[in-house]
Amino acid sequence: MFNELKAEVCRVNQTLADSGLVILTWGNVSGADRQAGVMAIKPSGVDYATLTPDDIVVLNIADGKVIEGRARPSSDTPTHLHFYRAFPNIGGVVHTHSRHATAWAQAGRELPCYGTTHADHFGGTVPCVRYLTQAEIDGGYEANTGVVVEECFRQRGLSPDDVPGVLLHGHAPFTWGKTPRKALENAIALEACAQMALEMLLVNPDAQPLPAHILNKHWNRKHGPGAYYGQPGC
Repeated sequence: MFNELKAEVCRVNQTLADSGLVILTWGNVSGADRQAGVMAIKPSGVDYATLTPDDIVVLNIADGKVIEGRARPSSDTPTHLHFYRAFPNIGGVVHTHSRHATAWAQAGRELPCYGTTHADHFGGTVPCVRYLTQAEIDGGYEANTGVVVEECFRQRGLSPDDVPGVLLHGHAPFTWGKTPRKALENAIALEACAQMALEMLLVNPDAQPLPAHILNKHWNRKHGPGAYYGQPGC
């Protein structure tokens, strides 16, 4: 029934493996059909090289029930589901343990916007959310991971449309976008920005974030109401 969605999610998972952002099976991609109210996601622990569209698991976003697929869905499925419920404009989610973004996450450091490369993809600092409490872990670790991300964005007044990514303290990054492929592009961009920031701080430990007026210019020329980067309709 959801062949097109499963094929897209399979392709982007395989592209994730080819991107260099993951090793072993340390990552996953999901995609949503908002009209149908469903999410498709990689099955848990399946090698990207052998993954086929028939392996992809489809679940109802509202209640998490499996609609299609025989395999066990990714262990991160409850986190993905929460993002789709909490952030209504997203259509794809990517989780990786990419080296440099994960270094920032394990350090418990948010990733400020130090340059225009960052500003082209993220309209400000990529936050690092707090550790989960023992009670939150016991009460549903993966689901509450999504809850604390939503909490962070709400408390800080951040728009998930402007900042399409997050770092989980002690864990790794998640990114999202309007499509699975766009979520993957944001994961690639986040890893690149994290690496550049680390190397920049080696060159100049006292470097300061990009001034707001330059950040806003670069973000808005690609994503704002008067955006003029790229071609119309692309």
